[in-house]
Amino acid sequence: MQRIELELFADYFQFYLQDEDCQNDLSEAWTAEAVRDLLAVAPGIVGVGTMRNMDVPVAIDLREGEPDIQFGDWDHISEFSIDVPSGKLVVAGCSDYFPKATRIPLEPGSYQGRVLCQGLATLSEDGLEGQDHYTVQLWPGTARPGRVIKAWQQG
Repeated sequence: MQRIELELFADYFQFYLQDEDCQNDLSEAWTAEAVRDLLAVAPGIVGVGTMRNMDVPVAIDLREGEPDIQFGDWDHISEFSIDVPSGKLVVAGCSDYFPKATRIPLEPGSYQGRVLCQGLATLSEDGLEGQDHYTVQLWPGTARPGRVIKAWQQG
């Protein structure tokens, strides 16, 4: 496993994973359901919703195969697929300067992914501070539709 740890500005409460050559955007993918699910998907690009419109910690875990899930460790879990034909996955906040965004080299191909969110209930009353954290697991695999497998219940 390889882990890349980042601090991303989650402007508009989101960050992106996308193939470097992708020309699509998520303007139509951010439906009310996608906002609720913290996940928007279009060909070659995935938007991950966050609880704060601030800098958030993000870890990208590159795996050889699908990892087991410890459901009790996470507040919210969703799955997605993404094609990365260029062999470069860009990870960025939506207002980051794209040419300077983090690039992760991958074997060109299709990947399955999982977004694991924790600390979602730790936000301050004004939503500016918190211990929320977002982990993206990525491994080679065939395409499948995005879905939530554990939904966060605000309490």
